[in-house]
Amino acid sequence: MSSTKIQSIGPLEIEAESFRIIEAELGPTAFSSEQFAVVRRCIHATGDFSFAETLRFHPQAMEAGRRAICAGKNILVDVNMAASGISNQLLARFGGRVICRIATAEAAERASTGRMTRSEAAVELAAGENIGIAVAGNAPTALLKIMELIERGTFAPDLVIGVPVGFVNAAESKEILASKPYPFITALGRKGGTPAAVATVNALLRLAAEELPKN
Repeated sequence: MSSTKIQSIGPLEIEAESFRIIEAELGPTAFSSEQFAVVRRCIHATGDFSFAETLRFHPQAMEAGRRAICAGKNILVDVNMAASGISNQLLARFGGRVICRIATAEAAERASTGRMTRSEAAVELAAGENIGIAVAGNAPTALLKIMELIERGTFAPDLVIGVPVGFVNAAESKEILASKPYPFITALGRKGGTPAAVATVNALLRLAAEELPKN
């Protein structure tokens, strides 16, 4: 008979206890308090403590992300799973929306005629929609397209969050992002994924929400 004990606590208590465990196991870190909010939430979403080693922040990343959210700008994501996980209700309080064009007929047509992936086509389609934060958590091609459009001068998000996962161009695309002069958050190596991308955005949203008037 198993001796494992299951705790009976509510959702808010579960998150608070999870954060306590993460902080206790990590111990002191070199992250700022705002950066640590992202690190902690990524670990919470994935159960993977290696994010404390691989996450990289441009010096202006946290301020740029918060500023974009508070200005009511939109958030571009590469897949619908990310759009579902981001706190749309909280983002709406600032006037912004989550935008994902990957499942549209326009993206399919552009991908076919332009000899590109749907992820690349979706980024091109959404680039003009008042994007403050561009997020790639699944497709390296989406991250590469985001950086390409920025280099061309046709896309200017305040912050790029690039944490695609995988074995083909995932690590390479993130290494390129980590060398850029504009604000970014990335996780070096093969690991990443939509849960980490969503966790990063939600951490930024909660930091921005601290500036909202208290009711």
